[in-house]
Amino acid sequence: MINFLKNLFSSKKDQTQNHISSFNEQQAQEEDVQFIDHGVKTIGLEHIIGSVGKYHDFDSQFRPKKHVLGKRFLNIKKAMRDGKPIPPVQLYQIREDFYVLDGNHRVAAAKELGQFDIQAKVIELLSAKNTMENLLYIERTKFYKETGLPEKIDLTEVGKYNFLEKQIKKHKNHLTNISGKETDLKKAAQDWYNTIYTPLTTIINNGKLIKYFPKRSVADLYTYIAYHHWERPSNRRYGIGIDRLLPRSMEAFRTAMLEKDTPDYPEMKRSITAFIMININFSTAMKILDKLYAIEEVQEVHSVHGTIDILVKIILKRDFLASDAETIAEFLDNKIRRINGINRTQTIIPGISMVKQTFSR
Repeated sequence: MINFLKNLFSSKKDQTQNHISSFNEQQAQEEDVQFIDHGVKTIGLEHIIGSVGKYHDFDSQFRPKKHVLGKRFLNIKKAMRDGKPIPPVQLYQIREDFYVLDGNHRVAAAKELGQFDIQAKVIELLSAKNTMENLLYIERTKFYKETGLPEKIDLTEVGKYNFLEKQIKKHKNHLTNISGKETDLKKAAQDWYNTIYTPLTTIINNGKLIKYFPKRSVADLYTYIAYHHWERPSNRRYGIGIDRLLPRSMEAFRTAMLEKDTPDYPEMKRSITAFIMININFSTAMKILDKLYAIEEVQEVHSVHGTIDILVKIILKRDFLASDAETIAEFLDNKIRRINGINRTQTIIPGISMVKQTFSR
């Protein structure tokens, strides 16, 4: 275990050492290691890169070597293929990488079967050593935990995640002021991501600005422009007309983007299209069809044959402070499921849509 911790947090290995490592020496070198229990999580298999004690039994692709291939491995693989419940594996996490403490055969079987993720009990080992890499990781982890945002914002400098968190909190206060009621931080973060961060990073990508900043990310450029343009305005110009595109305040930019009808920002589409499959009592079929058709958000109503009875197309106004799932669920509860005779509903949200123009004779 001591060697494991040493290898994980050290940049170099002492190839000449022929005895076990001294724990005191290792502790002095690494300072403190904090253990954080994350409970059971779904972990992508591509992030599981090693093993605590059996790393000699598997190749670089986590395939078992010949001496490991036995009845136990084959039984685990068969159980997974048959869909039988499998207990979570146990993993140690070091930043974005995971190492198997218990469940090497389950991980190997899942990878061989082409699965993408696995359930795991995760213990994170967090080094207190003040390297830039560790500080950035701690800052990033805190940011995602506080905001609930998808882990798609890749910053390379310490302090920048804190800058974004402050920006989101300012946006939260703005939303609270305009709505007259307290806005949840995670909902404000999602609104910021959809209506401010995504449009601006799209402008950066479309302008190919990133090519002038090697070893930097689009997120880095977002923070740079946001700071100099909105926090400390200057006469700095960016060469792609970005000054003409960006108002001098973040909230004015959001307003401008909300008014912009463009396919470049799918997260900012003002509407949600969904299809609802409904099962009903046939004795009231026509009444149900009429009531459904009278609902403002309902665009089409079809009586169909098969496992469902009615197919409905709806278009809802998107609420940027709520997820699409929440908006659809609220609509179903308030307007669809209250109709007498409706037994069950299922919802389909289209991903990519291709629609031909209708024509009349």
